[in-house]
Amino acid sequence: MRISGITAVVTGAASGLGAATSLALAKGGASVIGLDLGSAVDTHRATAPEGVRLVAADVTSEEQVLAALESIGEAAPPLRLVVNCAGIAPARRILSSRGVHELDLFRRTIEINLIGTFNVLRLAADVISKTEPDDDGQRGLIVNTASVAAYEGQIGQIAYAASKGGVVGMTLPAARDLAHFGIRVNTIAPGIVDTPLLAALGPEVNASLAAGVPFPHRLARPEEYAQLVLMLAEHDYLNGETIRMDGALRMAPQ
Repeated sequence: MRISGITAVVTGAASGLGAATSLALAKGGASVIGLDLGSAVDTHRATAPEGVRLVAADVTSEEQVLAALESIGEAAPPLRLVVNCAGIAPARRILSSRGVHELDLFRRTIEINLIGTFNVLRLAADVISKTEPDDDGQRGLIVNTASVAAYEGQIGQIAYAASKGGVVGMTLPAARDLAHFGIRVNTIAPGIVDTPLLAALGPEVNASLAAGVPFPHRLARPEEYAQLVLMLAEHDYLNGETIRMDGALRMAPQ
C-alpha cells in the first residue's frame, strides 16, 4: 500500500509515538488526521507539522471518534491507514503501602488502552470498508500499539499489562474478521521508547533502562516506531502479526 495520496488517522497524535508517526506519514504524502484529547490538541495545534490536522477526540467516545472520521470529508483522499497510539501507563501494585489497587484505575486503563483501541478500530474499519479496493483487493491497514508488557508485565504493571495483552489478543481475530473487506490488522509491541514522559525520569534512570537492552544499548526512538508503521503499510503480506520492537529486551520483574 502506498502512503502518498491517502488519508491516515493517528490517535494520541499530539506527542510521543503518535506525533512521530503523524510526521512520518505526512512527509510520505499522506493527509493525516491526528486525534488527541482537547487539552493536548490546544497545546500542540499551532506547531502541528504541515499535512497534519489535529482534532480533539476521546478514543473511548463513539460520538467523538465518529465526528472525527466524518470530518475527513468526501473530497479528501480515501482513508487507508489507522494507527492507534493513544494510551496510558499507570503504575500500581495489587497490594502496597498505598492499599489495594483501585478498581477504577484498572477499569480506566482497560477503557482507554483496550476499549479505546477497539472503538477506533471498529469505526475506522467501517469507513475503510466502503472505499474502492486497489488491484489486489486491498482497502487499508490498521496498526495497534501494544507493549512488551503484554508478555513480561513488571511489578506494578497489572492494569497496563492486562490492557496491552488484550490488544495483542485482538490482532489475529481482527485480521480474520476484516480480511473479507481487504483490511489488514497488525500490532507493534514497543519496548522502552525515549518519549518526553520517560525523559522526565532523569538521565540516570534512562541510562539504567538503556543498559538493560541487549542491543542496541539504548532506548528506542519514536521515529523508529513510525518507520515500522511505514514498513507495515508497504508490506502487503504482513497481516495478523504482533511485532516486538525492543532490541531483544525481555523485561525483568522490576
